[in-house]
Amino acid sequence: MVNIAIIGGTGVYNPKMLDNVQEIIQPTEYGEVKVMIGDFEGTGVAFIPRHGMGHSLPPHLINYRANIMALNQLGVQNILATAAVGSLNYEFKPGHIVLANQFIDFTKSRNSTFYDGGEKGVIHCDMTVPYCSELREVLEKTGSQIDIPVYNGGTYVCTEGPRFETAAEIDMFKAVGGHLVGMTSVPEVCLARELGMCYANISIITNFAAGISPHRLTHSEVVEIMKQKISDIRILMIQSLKHITENKECDCNKILEETGVNT
Repeated sequence: MVNIAIIGGTGVYNPKMLDNVQEIIQPTEYGEVKVMIGDFEGTGVAFIPRHGMGHSLPPHLINYRANIMALNQLGVQNILATAAVGSLNYEFKPGHIVLANQFIDFTKSRNSTFYDGGEKGVIHCDMTVPYCSELREVLEKTGSQIDIPVYNGGTYVCTEGPRFETAAEIDMFKAVGGHLVGMTSVPEVCLARELGMCYANISIITNFAAGISPHRLTHSEVVEIMKQKISDIRILMIQSLKHITENKECDCNKILEETGVNT
């Protein structure tokens, strides 16, 4: 059984991360999803490259519903999701690893729910704590044990993309309490929560955002920082797998009890 999944951003996947890797095509009502499945010390782990192989999908065109539903159908209960983000302040610097605990949604055109009427009805899903506190604690403790600093807590502002933000937008995001700015965590985290799945965001700071950075933003600087940090990210995730248990005390799965869906 596959209980844990990694959703990787730019350059995260490495075939050597897992043993006995196989590629499957998982059908869902939202489309087919290519999933890599392997083993880590007896634990089944699934991997989805969020942007497709070769980074071919922009953030606003990712089929988030298909990805999350595919993992749910495979039995996944825990998701570790990486994301390259910009920093909205000087506390979080390029190269830092931050675990978001809240988000503010500025996306515009994405399908953000599985329950948009019709036969499935409408569900108003609780988002008080969108990112699993227990998974974040595992990642933080693992980072401390292997000497990889991890900052537990920060508000992720999710924008539509694929363009970078204006300096005025960044000023607004800072004013409303944002710490990180990225393009992928929403609706991914919302969909996972609707299905009672534990989800943790691992944000890698790749640059200071517009108006904070002393120079214009480029995709190449994002890629360069990711190259520098990718080894740490892989080690952090793989080592964290050892400490993710099936019987967690978080309330992520309780959303299913509240809604009466999939119980």
